[in-house]
Amino acid sequence: MTTEQVKSCFVIMPIADTDGYEKGHFSRVYHHIIKPACEMAGFIATRADDVKNTNMIILDIIKKIVNADMVVCDLSSRNPNVMYELGIRQAFNLPVALIKDSSTNRIFDISSLRDVEYDSSLRIDTVTVAVANISNAITATYENKSDTNSLIQLLGINAAKIPDKMELNPDTSILLNAIEGLSQSIRNSIENTETRNEKEINRGTVIKMKENVVEYLDFKKNIGHRVFHERLGEGVIVNAQDDSMDISVEFNDKTVKRIGAPYKGLDYI
Repeated sequence: MTTEQVKSCFVIMPIADTDGYEKGHFSRVYHHIIKPACEMAGFIATRADDVKNTNMIILDIIKKIVNADMVVCDLSSRNPNVMYELGIRQAFNLPVALIKDSSTNRIFDISSLRDVEYDSSLRIDTVTVAVANISNAITATYENKSDTNSLIQLLGINAAKIPDKMELNPDTSILLNAIEGLSQSIRNSIENTETRNEKEINRGTVIKMKENVVEYLDFKKNIGHRVFHERLGEGVIVNAQDDSMDISVEFNDKTVKRIGAPYKGLDYI
């Protein structure tokens, strides 16, 4: 399958563990039934917890619901979030394949729409059948967009539309640009801090730098740890003074040295 042939399919389904189901049940449904069915039909599957952007996740989800070539919606357990996201897709009259497990009764409000049922036991023999059936439903729904599972068509109302170009007034544009700039600064700060902290942890240093300011660590928790000083050699932390932030180290030659912050040249071994 070439890259040009691959289409996107966003999966709307319960994400967290749900009452009445074993732990990790819906994760297994996604990975062993829905995802293979999408791939069999020529789509790359994505669901909400695959969204890694640092933006507000609900905005990312809405974009994927509206922009995906196809959507699969699992109505199992009658999850309210699932119904909300399905409503967004339906509002734009876009193709969606509905599925549910055998333990979930049909939902009255959308009972007129077709769905594919799979066995909630997830037995291996039923999983194989479910993958094939759901794959066929995805293909049929995508290829027959004029006959899509659509409440909009049933109700005879106009579908929602995304404007080709959204005009913003100058004040709104300035505000959005300022928010984006601030968000980027925060992301950069977090990334830089994580990088610095990771380096310090990997080196085993007993100090932590943040924006060139030394943060004092609770050295009472470190009493007994072996350390190395670039000038005095190896030793053991034997005491710590909270008031002065000094620590006392007994080195291999049995001398005890009091070392003050920022503990330059001192590393864990």
